[in-house]
Amino acid sequence: AIVQAPRVLPRTIPIPREISGCEHGFVFLSSIMHAHVDELFSGMEVLGCYQFRATRNSNLFVDEEEVKNLRLSLQGELPQRNFGDAVRLEIADNCSPEVEELLRREFKLTANDVFRVHGPVNLVRLMEIPGMVDRDDLKFPAFVPGVPLVLQKKGADMFKVIRKGDILLHHPYQSFRPVIDFIQQAASDPNVVAIKQTVYRTGTDSALMEALVNAARHGTEVTVVVELLARFDEEANINWATRLEEVGAHVVYGVVGHKTHAKMLMVVRREDGKLRRYVHLGTGNYHPRTARLYTDFGLFTSNEEICADVNEMFSQLTGLGKARKLNHLWQSPFSMHSEVLRAIKNETSLAKAGKRAHIIAKMNALLEPQTITALYEASQAGVKVDLIVRGVCALRPGVAGLSENIRVRSIIGRFLEHTRIFYFRNDLKHDVYLASADWMDRNFFRRIEACFPILNAKLKKRVLDEGLKAYLQDNCQAWEMNGAGQYHRKLPRRAVRKCAQGELLKQLASQGKIPV
Repeated sequence: AIVQAPRVLPRTIPIPREISGCEHGFVFLSSIMHAHVDELFSGMEVLGCYQFRATRNSNLFVDEEEVKNLRLSLQGELPQRNFGDAVRLEIADNCSPEVEELLRREFKLTANDVFRVHGPVNLVRLMEIPGMVDRDDLKFPAFVPGVPLVLQKKGADMFKVIRKGDILLHHPYQSFRPVIDFIQQAASDPNVVAIKQTVYRTGTDSALMEALVNAARHGTEVTVVVELLARFDEEANINWATRLEEVGAHVVYGVVGHKTHAKMLMVVRREDGKLRRYVHLGTGNYHPRTARLYTDFGLFTSNEEICADVNEMFSQLTGLGKARKLNHLWQSPFSMHSEVLRAIKNETSLAKAGKRAHIIAKMNALLEPQTITALYEASQAGVKVDLIVRGVCALRPGVAGLSENIRVRSIIGRFLEHTRIFYFRNDLKHDVYLASADWMDRNFFRRIEACFPILNAKLKKRVLDEGLKAYLQDNCQAWEMNGAGQYHRKLPRRAVRKCAQGELLKQLASQGKIPV
């Protein structure tokens, strides 16, 4: 028999001190069920009781090219997610072979799909405990995200400020509020004629999306490129798409076969008899909650060439999906891969010519084979390559004759490292790019992505200092990879302790003293 505990019940139960013998004692709900399982089967002999968990395939199977209405088709597919094929079975390590065989047969799994767990089968259950323990000394201190000086005046005119110069926001150290202010001001401004935005993940309760709804309701031309296939956010995105269509917004679902992952927001405003564009580009989603947990950069600009590129990308997304000629932006699936390879090979050529060459790249994952090969070739030519990769990295650093000049590290701390930053020394030019894309096949070839340059010298220095150098100097939360693909934690020992996230909190949060 299988007994499933109702989801409304807490998975960890506090135990009185006189029973636990300590100040904060807890017992798992599953342990209580184990102890009293005979009461559930009165009059029967219980031979064994084992905890297990099945993981199911969460993919939604919708043929984008065949269905006439992707939103309605996806809406019908969502309820089936809970009944997807099992892909993994986790069982208690004391589970009998007979029960394991029964579960494998029921879930149609092989022995390779089964994992025996010593301890709690689902560690997520432990996440309830910090909220039940009053121990501030064991928790991260609260912080208030900073705001750039030029935006600290209450009710600051976002358009006026952006016209004076580009603004860079570094989340979560700096507030996401200016992004919300930007779109809310645009939604209520009678001089704004159009608002265009991409939406990948934004949540069920979004001030940004409400602003778009209000703008469309009051007659502003609103175009929203909604990615309906953003995993586990499909339902929220479907609901927003429905609401936007109901108030007259132009809702499109991007290019068939390619997820829209670029983070772009454009406002077109009538000024002095002409139309002027304002743009926000980012490395992370338009999601206020994750902006408190993920590290990301966002750029406000009214640079005409950058804005023209963003306009071309929106035209491509809402049109036939064909490549457009761009001035500064690199776009997947059209130009980003070739431009990244070109930039790496340029550093290789500079090194061979005896000129200054250095590559620093920060991303979530590095997997694409041609990019890895190009980095190996750069290393062999003498290019110093520093890679900060949070997740999976298929490149091997420090291998004799292959990658002696490459270093790979990962930062694991309070915040999830989400920024994508690409730095190419390019002799004396110091090219800096921010992007929505990692260096993976899916980002280069199967998604709509945007990579944009930082042209302002002061902001370029900020990205280098805050986004790259601080992480290369970190000796508290850094893990470095060796040539065998194994990670070893970097420890300060006798050196001065340097924690990138901690230092950036001190520098940017609660102060807002960093000039733009």
